[in-house]
Amino acid sequence: MTDLVIFDCDGVLVDSERPANRLLTRYLNDHGVAIEVEETEATFVGLSLTTCAEMVLERYGVRMPDSFVDDIRAGTAEVLAREVKAIPGVRNAVERLAVPTCVASSGEVSKMTLTLGTTGIIDLFAGRLYSATMVKRGKPAPDLFLYAARAMNVDPRACVVVEDSPFGLQAARAAGMRALGFTGGSHRDHHRDRPMLLDAGADRVFQHMDDLPELVVRV
Repeated sequence: MTDLVIFDCDGVLVDSERPANRLLTRYLNDHGVAIEVEETEATFVGLSLTTCAEMVLERYGVRMPDSFVDDIRAGTAEVLAREVKAIPGVRNAVERLAVPTCVASSGEVSKMTLTLGTTGIIDLFAGRLYSATMVKRGKPAPDLFLYAARAMNVDPRACVVVEDSPFGLQAARAAGMRALGFTGGSHRDHHRDRPMLLDAGADRVFQHMDDLPELVVRV
């Protein structure tokens, strides 16, 4: 039984990952990290910026400037204000769901407000935006999803999470929730990425938002 659907934001509700990761890739290149956008997406999608900086130091041996988080937030806001689009079919899919919904993202509430507002779908989730900044540990830890479930007064076992990243799916499973992997964003290829998302813990993987209401009932 499902009493709540928890959505990730970037790459699930709004098609924001590709422009955001192009900007992040340019920043990393400018600061001595030799990386292409495809590797950026494979490595950092689903993580908070603080965790990204830690991983850059660990994996590439390059320490980001103290201004890294603020720099990327500012640059991303500027890019997304111009380029972000809603995932096709998302409004219809959310409105067809027979249970409450909320958003739980690694990004700040201000970023969610920008992207959901720019794409005209923020009304679907007004007052129900939860950020990794609200908990001690971000994804892949379960803290954020558990926080969202408590805020919505729903048992974690009655929640379904919709995620596009392995880290998010791992967090959902760690929280004891069922999980759907989504490959409809421009940064994902369904046939290439479906096995990765299944391995990360997705019960099912889907590409089109029109399929979501039926999957929520069946998962």
